[in-house]
Amino acid sequence: MTAAAPLLVVDGLRVSFGAGPVVDDVSFTLGAGECLAIVGESGSGKSVTARALLGLTGGTVASRRLTLGDTDLAGLGERSWRRVRGARVGLVLQDALVSLDPLRPIGREIDDALRLHTRLTPRQRRERALEVLAEVGMPEPEARLGSRSGELSGGLRQRALIAAALAVRPELIVADEPTTALDAEVQRVVVDRLRALRDGGTAVLMISHDLGVVRRLADRVVVMSAGEVVETGPTAEVLDSPRHEYTRMLVAALPGGAPRGARLSAPAPAPAQAPAPAPAQADAAQHAAKPVVLAATGLRRVFPARGAASDRVAVDGVSLELRAGETLGLVGASGSGKTTTARLLLGLDAPDAGTVELLDEPWAPLRERERRARRPLLGAIYQDPASSFDPRLPVGRLLADALTAGGRTRVGSGALRRDVLELLGRVGLAADLADRGTASLSGGQRQRVAIARALAPRPRVIVCDEPVSALDVSVQAQVLDLLDDLQREEGLAYLFISHDLDVVGHMADRVAVMQHGRVVEQGPTTEVFAAPRHEHTRALLAARP
Repeated sequence: MTAAAPLLVVDGLRVSFGAGPVVDDVSFTLGAGECLAIVGESGSGKSVTARALLGLTGGTVASRRLTLGDTDLAGLGERSWRRVRGARVGLVLQDALVSLDPLRPIGREIDDALRLHTRLTPRQRRERALEVLAEVGMPEPEARLGSRSGELSGGLRQRALIAAALAVRPELIVADEPTTALDAEVQRVVVDRLRALRDGGTAVLMISHDLGVVRRLADRVVVMSAGEVVETGPTAEVLDSPRHEYTRMLVAALPGGAPRGARLSAPAPAPAQAPAPAPAQADAAQHAAKPVVLAATGLRRVFPARGAASDRVAVDGVSLELRAGETLGLVGASGSGKTTTARLLLGLDAPDAGTVELLDEPWAPLRERERRARRPLLGAIYQDPASSFDPRLPVGRLLADALTAGGRTRVGSGALRRDVLELLGRVGLAADLADRGTASLSGGQRQRVAIARALAPRPRVIVCDEPVSALDVSVQAQVLDLLDDLQREEGLAYLFISHDLDVVGHMADRVAVMQHGRVVEQGPTTEVFAAPRHEHTRALLAARP
C-alpha cells in the first residue's frame, strides 16, 4: 500500500435487492499504483461490489464511506456519474459479445469514449484508437478498426473491450473477469498491460475466478462468500497459506497438476491413490483400439477480405480424429481457428475444401436435409449458454424441445416430464428448476442446463467450446467432474476447446495445437505438454500463469 491517502475507500458497503443484502459490510481500500483482486464463487457478491463503484447495481446502496479521491460516490446523481464513468473509472466487463454493439465497428466503440471525455480531434482520436488496440495485442489494428464484434473471435472481442476502457487513461480500472476466454499468450499480454498501468500509477480493481491471473497481477486479495469478506491479505499469503476454509476450498479446486480422472470438487486423494499415467505404448494401443467416431480430413475455410489486404484463411488443411470414449483437446491462440474448426465439424458452416465423417459416414459437406436424421448424434456445449437459450422458455421446455428433436417419436406429456426431470437429475440440478427461466439461474446452473440439453438426444460426440471459461474455480471443478462422470457412463467422445491449458491437461487424453488455421502439433496430452516439439506449443505452455 502506498504511503499516500488511498484513491478508493470502500467502508461498510451494503447492497440490497428487495429483502436481504447481497453485499453486506464490505470494506477495503485501493491506492494509486496498486491492484486489488476480489475472488469468490458465483453469487458471492464480487461483481455487485464492483458495479456499486460505478452506480450500476440497480439496487439499494448504503455505506459508511464510498469515495474516489475527493469525490463522494455515495452522493452522486446520474449526471455526475456520467462524468465519472469512462473518464475517471474504466470498466471492462466479462461478456465482450454482449458488451460490444454488434452493429458498430470497434473503432466507433473506442472513439465514443474519446469523443465524450477528451478534446482530441478526429484524427487524434483515430491515432489513439490504433495505439490502444496495439497496446492490448490486437493484430492488424488498422484493419480491425472497421470490424464488428461478430467478425472477431472471443479473444479479439475481449481485447477490443479492454482497449475501449483504457482509451481515456482513467484513474481506476474496474476489470470484471478481464481475461475470460483469452488464451495463455494473449492473457499474458493483457495482464502485462494492466501491470504496466498499475506501475504507472493507475489503480486496478480486478474481479476474477482465475487464481493464476490473480497471483500474477494482484498485490492484495479480498475473498468473498455469500456477500461478505471472509479473508483478505497479500496475494501470496492468502493463496499459499489460506486461513479460511472457504479459501482453502477455492485453491484445492484448481485443475493444474490434477491427473486425468482425478476429482476436483472432492477432497484430493492421497498421492498414493492418484491414478498413475499409463505408459506411452499402452496409451497408444488403447487409443488405436477404440473406433473413430468423428474424422476431419484436409478442412479449409476462407473468409473474404473486409478491410484487410487479402482474404483470411481461418482453417487450412486441418485433419483430426476423435475416438469413442476419449477427449481430444483443441488449443491455440485466439483467432487460431479453433472455433471455426468446431463449426465445420458440427456442420454449422461449410468447408471450402476437405471432408468430415461422423461414425464412418459422410457428414460435411452435405446439405442439411441429408444429415438431419443423424444430427442428434452430434451435440454441442458453448462458452456462453445464456446466449444459446431462448430467454422466453423455462428450463423444462428447453429440455423437452431437445428430447423430441431429430425425428424422435413424440411422447405423452407425463412421460416427457419424467424424462426432463431425469435429465436435470443426471446433471445435478433440482427438479423445481424445470419451471424457472434461465435468466434466474447462476452461471454454473446454466452450464449444467446446457450439458443436459446436449445429452437429451443421446449423442455419441459432444463439441465443448470453452465450456468452463466463464465459471469460478469451484463451479468449474464441479462441471469438469460432471463431464468426466458422463463420459464414463455414456462412452461419450468430447472435442474439448479451451484456452486454459491446465483444464485441458486435466481433461484431455490427446491434444491438438492450432496456429494460424493449421494443426502444428498433436499427440497424447502428457507427451505434448511434457516435451512440446513445436515452438508455438512451447510458447503457449510458457505463458501459463
